[in-house]
Amino acid sequence: MPPAPTFIESRFTSKADYENWLASNPAANSAPEEPTSVAVAPSLLKTGYRTHTCGELRRGHVGQTVTLSGWVQVARDKNFAAFIDLRDRHGITQILIENPNHGVDPANAQPAPLYERASALGRETVITVTGIVVERAGANKDGKANKNEARATGEIEVLVRASGEPPLQNALRVLSSAKPPPMKIENKTDAGEDTCLKWRFLDLRRPIMQQRLMTRNRILQAVRSELCSDKNGFVELETPMLIKSTPEGARDFLVPTRTPRQFYALPQSPQTFKQLLMVGGLDRYFQIARCFRDEELRADRQPEFTQIDCEMSFVEQNDILTLFEEMMRRVFRETRGVELPNPFPRLEYTEAMAKYGIDKPDLRYDMQLTDVTELALAPSSGAPFPPFAHPEALVLALCVPGGSVKYSTTKALKMLVEKAKDEVKATMVWVRCDGLDEAKGLKLDSSAKKVFSTSELLSWAHKASASEGDLLCVFAGPGGRHADATREIVGKFRHIMGSELGLRPTDSFCPLWVVNFPLLEWNEEGGRWSAKHHPFTRGDKGEEAMLIASAEEYATAVNEGVAPPSFAEFLEKKGVDCGALRADAYDLVINGIEVGGGSIRISERQTQETMFSLLGFTKAQAEAQFGFLLSAFEYGTPPHGGLAFGLDRLCAILCGVTSIRDVMAFPKISTGRDVMIDSPSEVATEQLDELKIMLSPAAGPPQSTP
Repeated sequence: MPPAPTFIESRFTSKADYENWLASNPAANSAPEEPTSVAVAPSLLKTGYRTHTCGELRRGHVGQTVTLSGWVQVARDKNFAAFIDLRDRHGITQILIENPNHGVDPANAQPAPLYERASALGRETVITVTGIVVERAGANKDGKANKNEARATGEIEVLVRASGEPPLQNALRVLSSAKPPPMKIENKTDAGEDTCLKWRFLDLRRPIMQQRLMTRNRILQAVRSELCSDKNGFVELETPMLIKSTPEGARDFLVPTRTPRQFYALPQSPQTFKQLLMVGGLDRYFQIARCFRDEELRADRQPEFTQIDCEMSFVEQNDILTLFEEMMRRVFRETRGVELPNPFPRLEYTEAMAKYGIDKPDLRYDMQLTDVTELALAPSSGAPFPPFAHPEALVLALCVPGGSVKYSTTKALKMLVEKAKDEVKATMVWVRCDGLDEAKGLKLDSSAKKVFSTSELLSWAHKASASEGDLLCVFAGPGGRHADATREIVGKFRHIMGSELGLRPTDSFCPLWVVNFPLLEWNEEGGRWSAKHHPFTRGDKGEEAMLIASAEEYATAVNEGVAPPSFAEFLEKKGVDCGALRADAYDLVINGIEVGGGSIRISERQTQETMFSLLGFTKAQAEAQFGFLLSAFEYGTPPHGGLAFGLDRLCAILCGVTSIRDVMAFPKISTGRDVMIDSPSEVATEQLDELKIMLSPAAGPPQSTP
């Protein structure tokens, strides 16, 4: 009986084909005496456990003996051989181990421990193997070359053989066995998000997750290279993580100390410290800053997040925007190979709100808002229309191109109305524009047709520049100081419609600076004006002088006992519209997502005290919370400004995902819990006693130390 063909031989249709392949792979015919006796190409990532990574080998390595280490993605026993897909962060390489007893009479079978160990390997077992790089041989059932074109290492495989018996001791070693994982470690896993977060250390092994974290790393490399270059001269510094609580804006995370009633807070941003660095003469600073905010979570929010935080001295708005445009162009060029425009377009805040209803518009599509208030508040029928019944009502129409065709059924329109209620908390009135030619006969349908005539609906369509087949989505809300809130409802719905119509792809990018924001915004819950950005933002230079003079007048009125309760009310009595005050502030928007924001800062004590007064601070409150900053401004402060970029949001945009959880190594779930480590959690009574903290009865008993 002729000897049984080896596995390698079985791939070929003829002996001549096999001999030709063997001639091009001479090392495949025998194993070296020692695994490392054949020279290998140098690898920068060579260690005692590997000569190459699992994504490194190519045809040029054929004939070399290599050692690879990684996780078993899958092990397949084909009887004639065992295949192992070996995975590390860099890729996957196919390993093959022949069955020496394939085709051999069982009575003549010899021990094959190497093959048997390979056949028994489970998923996620960590192994190291040593073998010879060979070109993948033969053809598949369709007659095509037996290559894996979807894999960078798809032209080769590593042949692991024993040289006689016993086999080479280091040919295949198990470094760490693994339980069956609770999820597939593949790009398309079978696990939901909750499972992925609970088993995050396994989820991180998925190539798609590692690619996202590598993108995050490349962003930081590009940022550091650009800012620390000779032309820009930034200094990377750290600011404290344990700071003073300044409860303005989001809630602070508090950190107790051993001194009774004394707490630190975790920083919401390094804002005051970076300004103090400018007072300290550092000129240009940045840091990759961890920030903490105790606020309601959503897809683009986490209680802890990362900012690229920057500050510069002796600059104006244009200096800052120009420099960081170049940094952002470099980031996109080096991470996605995309060239962003030069310069970025700039849009005034007021224009952005009027045209797009939002201060972070996606300009990759048009779909502008139209004010139809005058046409919509007095229907000829005289009948009341509750959706439009608001104080100083503002009625806005959004013309959706082709929307009447896309939402042609009653069911589709009903679902769209429900989406508006669910996602923007507003009632939507729709008008289908199926025929706008009066000569051919008008064809308009609307959820408001019982109140508004066809001619009135036609006037809305004409004002919104609608075409046949379009859909008008009409919203109403209060105007006056609440007008921007009403516009924002429509602006958010505009983004929803852009996504529904496929106008917001993840592979195109549109940057935009939105500039000159309002200095203040109305806080409905507090019944007062609050800072639109933060209290340290410089206002318009002309308005600033007026505010300082008015603050002095207000102080005199307070001393005389004739002042209204607040400085803001004093200004309004003078005819100043606080909502119309402008700030030297700016946001960077990409694809309708705010990626960064900043401002020119206040740098004088008097101006800063005026701003605090406008926000309702008493002098004592301002001194208690920010006295250190006010004092610093008295010792020579350069004009300065800066901005901070949200690293997590930027990474999400570059990776084409909608949730920042997908680009963070260890995120929290929507309730703020870390389900992997089960945190936050109770602490022992002894720890609370040491900190002089007593829990209220409603909190339940603390956990005792075991």
